[in-house]
Amino acid sequence: MFQAPQDRPAVRIVCVDGAGRILLLRWRDPVSERSYWEPPGGGLDPGESPLAAARRELHEETGLPGDAVLDVSVPVDRDFRWYGVHYSKVEPFYLARFQGTVAAAPTAFTAEENESYVGNGWFTTEEISGLDDIEPPHLLDALDALDELMRKQR
Repeated sequence: MFQAPQDRPAVRIVCVDGAGRILLLRWRDPVSERSYWEPPGGGLDPGESPLAAARRELHEETGLPGDAVLDVSVPVDRDFRWYGVHYSKVEPFYLARFQGTVAAAPTAFTAEENESYVGNGWFTTEEISGLDDIEPPHLLDALDALDELMRKQR
């Protein structure tokens, strides 16, 4: 059975398309059988910077170009269970913006990801507000913080 190190740093990417929709991936935990939506992302490899990991993970999990990930992130508290392990940590959430509508499809999943991946979709903020199975539950707060950070940098 898969067992990720609890202290492995991880990143997430909030992808926004030209219509303002957000890309979420659907996962099913084989241990708890819980399914949920989450932004793409994953763990850092040894010696890898968070930005480099975000760019690599975006491409691996969605096929989208990693260079779309901006060097802008906000810290997000995470508290979740995965494969029977409880995680409580802070992850940087990066922003990636795309013109128009783009299709996403995994290009380099691990065996664990292949076992637990259900699909993906682009959602409006209103649709996300109506989801009760989203990780983290306060995802839209992270998007607001990223938008505010981008406004300040202009």
